[in-house]
Amino acid sequence: MRRRGRTLKMLDSYLAPPLDTGSAPSPRLVFPGACPYPTMHLLASGWLLRHSVVMCLLLHCVVLMTCFHHAATSCSQGCYCSESDGHGKTVRCSNLRLTEIPQDLPNDTRRIYLDFNLLTEVPSNAFQGLPLLSELDLSNNELAKLERGAFRSLGPSLTFLDLSSNKLVNFNSEAFEGLRARANLTNNPWHCDCSLQMSMPHIDLEPLSLTGIVCKTSDPPDVGAEGVPFLLAQDPDLCFVMKKTTDVAMLVTMFGWFTMVISYLVYYVRHNTEDTRRHLEYLKSLPTKPGPSEASSTVSTMV
Repeated sequence: MRRRGRTLKMLDSYLAPPLDTGSAPSPRLVFPGACPYPTMHLLASGWLLRHSVVMCLLLHCVVLMTCFHHAATSCSQGCYCSESDGHGKTVRCSNLRLTEIPQDLPNDTRRIYLDFNLLTEVPSNAFQGLPLLSELDLSNNELAKLERGAFRSLGPSLTFLDLSSNKLVNFNSEAFEGLRARANLTNNPWHCDCSLQMSMPHIDLEPLSLTGIVCKTSDPPDVGAEGVPFLLAQDPDLCFVMKKTTDVAMLVTMFGWFTMVISYLVYYVRHNTEDTRRHLEYLKSLPTKPGPSEASSTVSTMV
């Protein structure tokens, strides 16, 4: 840089017009086809050279910002993305035989379609970093497990969740933590038991969504809940067996304590009776001393 600056200064001093000293101007050599005023071009070239570093840095910054923006808003690999005014970005990953939820989903996504794939579970925080997501379609997969916090951080934005036509058996209320969306839970082999009944009051989903839980099996099986929506069944009490078992256990426990108390009382009474009998026998075995009345009567008889 220093050498190039010196060269430019030498060129400027050499090619600059001479000062007016009263003498005749020195003649310039002008070659045929050459520019008659080369000084302006050289000065412009020098200005460009002096500022080339700054321009290069600015260009690199623009390229990096473009790359970062592209990485943040680009479409997930293998999926199709579209964007419409007022509705935001839509990511379609349907029928791609996916076995895992993509991790490179754009953070400005509003709707995701992951239907007709081979997903078997939704891990915790699977959709973290999607603050604008309002619609999520996971229908027609092989889902059999929803881990705790599977839809965490989607509570404020998600309005519709489709889990229909999967293999969900056990309802994990902790997977829907903080979720107030409308959900489609139909066409799953739900198993209705006391755990499901106890978790119902703690679910924040829209009440209409829970009508999609149709019991394929139930525990106990004779409560009339199979084949009908759980919420529409005729007051099924799936915790009756547990309550009955608990009551029996409490009765058995109380009877055991009562038996122990009675046994202790009987032992205590028998033990004290035996000690009392032995003490009486001991007192009877002791020799008796004659009293003063008997001694006086004997003396009077001898006299």
